[in-house]
Amino acid sequence: MSASARKVLLLLLALGLLVGVSFVQQSLNRDRDRLDLTRVQHLENAPPVLAFTTMALGGFRGLISNALWMRASDLQDEDKFFEMAQLADWITKLEPHFVHVWLMQAWNMAYNISVKFKDFPDRWRWVKAGVELLRDDGLRYNPNEILLYRELSWFFQHKIGQNLDDANMYYKGEWAKEMHEVFGRKKPDLGELINPQTADQTNRARLLVEKYKMDPRFMKDVDQRYGPLEWRLPEAHAIYWAALGLKRAEENPTKVSKDDLITVRRNIYQSMQLSFHRGRLVSNPFDKTFEFGPNLDIIPKVSAAYEQAAKEDEKNRDHILRAHRNFLRTAIYFLYEYNRIADASYWYNYLGTRYPDKPLIDGKGNSIPANLTLVEYVLSQVGMDINETSRDKVTAAIEGMIRNAYESLILGEDAHFAGYKAMARQVWDVYQGKIPKEGKARVGLRPLEDTDREILNRFLDPAEGAPFEVRAVLRGKLGLPAEAAPLPATTNAPPAKASSK
Repeated sequence: MSASARKVLLLLLALGLLVGVSFVQQSLNRDRDRLDLTRVQHLENAPPVLAFTTMALGGFRGLISNALWMRASDLQDEDKFFEMAQLADWITKLEPHFVHVWLMQAWNMAYNISVKFKDFPDRWRWVKAGVELLRDDGLRYNPNEILLYRELSWFFQHKIGQNLDDANMYYKGEWAKEMHEVFGRKKPDLGELINPQTADQTNRARLLVEKYKMDPRFMKDVDQRYGPLEWRLPEAHAIYWAALGLKRAEENPTKVSKDDLITVRRNIYQSMQLSFHRGRLVSNPFDKTFEFGPNLDIIPKVSAAYEQAAKEDEKNRDHILRAHRNFLRTAIYFLYEYNRIADASYWYNYLGTRYPDKPLIDGKGNSIPANLTLVEYVLSQVGMDINETSRDKVTAAIEGMIRNAYESLILGEDAHFAGYKAMARQVWDVYQGKIPKEGKARVGLRPLEDTDREILNRFLDPAEGAPFEVRAVLRGKLGLPAEAAPLPATTNAPPAKASSK
């Protein structure tokens, strides 16, 4: 065989081997992904120089990452932020399994960069970018890393849910709008997303899974265990991601430290407490805004979460139990305020039984006698001194409660209305009961019905009271005759000329 023929044969053999290797490589790549052996990811949308350098240098990806870190640091020092999101994406893709890279980049965008902007929409974009970096990519590459779940939960609980950022109400409003799209602009119904029956439900279920990376079945489990939760508010999502982190930790116990588990559980019971305080959306139809109300149905589960956390975190047990006592005191007052007297009585007795050696604290931070009745205790919690003998102070407190009652009724908070009215009656009774008979004419209160009627008349006054739409709602709630609609405003302008056509 001639030399040229041998070269051709070898060339054909090499080509055949290359073709065969390509098929084997595809199979190897699938097996590496299936067995979680792939430690680096392909960069997407990277400039050609970066993509080429990454592929050519391979093991030197860390050097490229360092160069990008320095570039990002220089840009941030110069307040040039618009390249930061892309740099963060490349840095994390170069070191996809280094968890603290994800934590650092997401925190930087959500906390450090966002507050550099004055406009709330600009801030929200950076907060969302931090959330999406963790949720969409960080957890995709590291599905069993509990620290990523903890951080994502913290973003919802603290950055979006708390009020330390001036734009926090804007964040909550924007998140509620996004969740309205998922739940069809109505109260969340997880059942229709688990088993969608219509095209609209199917589309919204797909939106929940594909965009927000949430499983409606697991959401239902979380709601049953820690709820009921309001899924349009950030606290519910903080609980969801922390609970999912705990689930992943149970599936991979060797990768988790005890301290990490404690911090994730802390995110859950802290978010549950926030949900208790303001975990219910109250829409105001008159100014098209929303307000927050307490989620009273979650009280038993919040209490249980505190007690469970105290058992699991021996180091911080005293702090957790102190927080538990404070929670119970607030819960008793809220329940009474919403006219759930039986529940308030139960938890008042529970507080005394659970912490028999701890003094009760009034609304001013002072220790109070342990033999107070429930009514006296509730009044002490709102800062109302039950020994107060100032007629003017008590009158002002009663008027404030009655006014709050009618404002609650206007917003459809009927239980709150009844609770405020009952509290006003209790304050009136307690004060009058402490005034000697011979002193009632001098410092006694006028009949509560007179005060109530006067405040209601202020609301219903056509000239100086609430707007007509509000007055109409209030009249309807109270069964009062409807008020005649106001006449259109008159004008002295000349009538419009008739058309010549």
